[in-house]
Amino acid sequence: MSGTPELSRRPGRLSRMRGEVAQFLIAGGLAYVVDVAVFNLGLYLGLDGVTAKIVSSVPATIVAYIGNRYWTYRHRERTGVGREYTMFFLLSAIAAGIQAGCVFVSNHVMGYTSPLADNISGNIVGMALGTLFRFWAFRTFVFKHKEPEPARPTAPAMSNAGGES
Repeated sequence: MSGTPELSRRPGRLSRMRGEVAQFLIAGGLAYVVDVAVFNLGLYLGLDGVTAKIVSSVPATIVAYIGNRYWTYRHRERTGVGREYTMFFLLSAIAAGIQAGCVFVSNHVMGYTSPLADNISGNIVGMALGTLFRFWAFRTFVFKHKEPEPARPTAPAMSNAGGES
């Protein structure tokens, strides 16, 4: 049944999803540049890898919020700036924890403590895992899709066609 409404809506939905993914990755790419720059500055200034990763996540999260709210998810309903901002930063903190956790495992479990190892664990492995979490969490909990209001059922028309009076 290729003419069903569900199937006819699917191509538009997939197209919108591809657009969201592309915009999310571009906005995230800019935040990634900020994250890597601040992370490496922190390492250069003598911070340990885990601390540098936590510090670098703050300005990167601000850049990501601006890019996602005003570009990627601009078509999504606003659910209150305070709620949205709080949820975005809470979920971003969890994602930053995923990244810092990867650096922690690299440093303290595997014994790799070089700046190269910190960059691989935090900015490649951790970022990949954090990005998957962020995309799912932001579109599910922060920038909610406005559900169309359900159509009200209409009362059937009254008819005297059956001959009753």
